Amino acid sequence: MVIEAKPEYGSRGKWGIFVDATLTGVWQGFFSYPRALAPVQFTATLIESGRWLTGTTHEPMDVGPHTGETLYATLSGSRDGTSVIFDKTYDGSGGQTHTIHYEGTLSEDSAEIEGRWIIHASWSGRFLMIRSGHKVPAAKVAALAKA
Repeated sequence: MVIEAKPEYGSRGKWGIFVDATLTGVWQGFFSYPRALAPVQFTATLIESGRWLTGTTHEPMDVGPHTGETLYATLSGSRDGTSVIFDKTYDGSGGQTHTIHYEGTLSEDSAEIEGRWIIHASWSGRFLMIRSGHKVPAAKVAALAKA
């Protein structure tokens, strides 16, 4: 969809036309660990208001005594052009209450956010989020497992 938009809410596409770039909506995502574990799939619901970003996520617990349970978290962050930054804080489900910092870049077509997550500056990995309705790039997900 091509529309005229304010620069702070959109980015220029291939032909210099502003493309609708609000992050509000449902996104499918994957994150990888810094060791030989398979990428974890998650679903995020984002709400963008001005430059502020809020939302929620849910994902399966993939290790430990709560394996198979669903983890829920809240998101809080911001967007500046193509730079997307947010913190994900688990709500206690599955015994998890920690916060993870995410730093990513919004793709030119506004369909993907790709970057890295960080816990206490000592542990990090890669992540990829794809806007619902867009194809999941299998090669990028496979690359997460190798990152």
